[in-house]
Amino acid sequence: MSRFENKGLILGIMAGTAGISLVLIWYRKVRKPGAAVRIPDFADVGNKLNSVGMQHETHNEQGAVMVLHRRQLQILEKLNDLLISVDELKREVKFLKEAIPKLEELVRDELQGKGDAQRVSPSHRAARRRKAETTPAKEATSSEEAESEGGYLTAHTDTEGDSEEEKGCKKPSDVTVQSEEEELLTLLQQVDSLHKGSEDDKKESFRLLLEKDDKYENCVDFLWRVARAYGDMFEMTADTEEKKKYVSDGKDKAEKAVQLDANSAESHQWFAIMCGYMSQFESVQNKIRNGYLFKEHLDKAIELKPQDPFLYYLNGRWCYSVAQLSWLEKKVAAALFGTPPTSTVEEALQNFLKVEEMHPGYSKYNYVYLAKCYKDLGQKNNALKYCDSALSVLSVTNE
Repeated sequence: MSRFENKGLILGIMAGTAGISLVLIWYRKVRKPGAAVRIPDFADVGNKLNSVGMQHETHNEQGAVMVLHRRQLQILEKLNDLLISVDELKREVKFLKEAIPKLEELVRDELQGKGDAQRVSPSHRAARRRKAETTPAKEATSSEEAESEGGYLTAHTDTEGDSEEEKGCKKPSDVTVQSEEEELLTLLQQVDSLHKGSEDDKKESFRLLLEKDDKYENCVDFLWRVARAYGDMFEMTADTEEKKKYVSDGKDKAEKAVQLDANSAESHQWFAIMCGYMSQFESVQNKIRNGYLFKEHLDKAIELKPQDPFLYYLNGRWCYSVAQLSWLEKKVAAALFGTPPTSTVEEALQNFLKVEEMHPGYSKYNYVYLAKCYKDLGQKNNALKYCDSALSVLSVTNE
């Protein structure tokens, strides 16, 4: 190769190298910026998906932790309430333990008459408060000693007066005995007369008794008449809810009268009647329970007042009702009380006949039950006879 040929080859190589360099420079200037990052973009998407998944799992874990925390708080609150209740119970027990020895000492002091009573029962405090509210200060009477409800003697100051005396039947002092006796006797005679009258008269009797309820709340003769008035209102009203209210209140009054005097025939009588009325609104279980109470107090009333035909009429009603008890009612009575009440139509008939023997023509409804008994016994002629007798008697009540 000649010298000139070598120079040409060298220049050609240099020109080619320069051209390639210029092409590379031009390509770097005109290429798109994102063209070389497509693969990294896919990597970022994967990372983002992983991040979202991790955030979702973290959110679920946080929710579970919050629920668990709330449950723990609820449990802690209940435990705290339980601890508070136990603490209060401990304090009550401690108070009772400390009070019992003091109470024994107080009773001993009262029995020995050593001095003023330091504590009185809640019922005494209530009586004193009521008297203070209703009695003017200038009318308060002084007393050195007054008998308490429990039969003990306690000293009083001038301001206490006679607060330990029962209102109504127990008189606060000799000065007012006659006037209060006359007032009570007049009231009882008035309501007895109204009880025998029209419905308006019976309503007036009920109103008068309620007006004096606070004053004579511990008087037996007053209480059983209040129960009787509730019975009148029960019979006169047609509204079921009012009937329930009347019989419930009347039963409470009669029960209190029985507790105050177990030898009051009228108290036992009206308590039994209220139990009979109450059974109309009770379940089978309570109906049977009231039936037992009815019979128990009715028997006591008959024992105390055997000459009253009305009591034998009520006894006949009980016997007839028991004789009509269904199989289910008898089974319930046996399950609850061991032995169910037993009676027959014949026993009911004997009671209704005794009423007629003691007081002929005593009651239109007594004739009706005589007719029912004879009908059940298959004695048609006697049943028709007493039906005719019932028709001949004027109706005096809704029943």
